[in-house]
Amino acid sequence: MVMKVYSPEFKADAVALYLSDPSHTFEGIGKDLGISRETLRNWVRAERARRGES
Repeated sequence: MVMKVYSPEFKADAVALYLSDPSHTFEGIGKDLGISRETLRNWVRAERARRGES
């Protein structure tokens, strides 16, 4: 399986979109953006860790 490389801007926008509304799901945003829910979940976890959130 080939790993796709996403730009930092795409990652930041995806995370911001997910965090902008508590009703958003990893599954829903992932489908809208064409990425897996686990990829988005990992990006959100990394951003929350960077911010010092849990």
